[in-house]
Amino acid sequence: MNTWNPSTTDRYLPLQTNLTDSPPLIIDTEANPQDILEAALQRIRASSDLLKTLHCVCFKHGDVEDIPHITHALYLLAQDGCDLLQVAQQRMMGWKAPA
Repeated sequence: MNTWNPSTTDRYLPLQTNLTDSPPLIIDTEANPQDILEAALQRIRASSDLLKTLHCVCFKHGDVEDIPHITHALYLLAQDGCDLLQVAQQRMMGWKAPA
């Protein structure tokens, strides 16, 4: 599990959803905390919207292969959102508003 420690010098934090040796998707921990928060909210809203759609959909005409595809997409969106929220929270806790 990748957790961000603001006292380290690692500027770029790999997303937990990366499955490669050299992670192509990263969080710039020095980005504006509000931008990080907005990116997190976009992913969490998308996963929430998808769950809401699934709640309303009938699976009578669906394929059994659809379920793993949907849960994988939900996992990616939710986990990336959580990773971003963690960094935003840490940044905002230590963030000082411009004078």
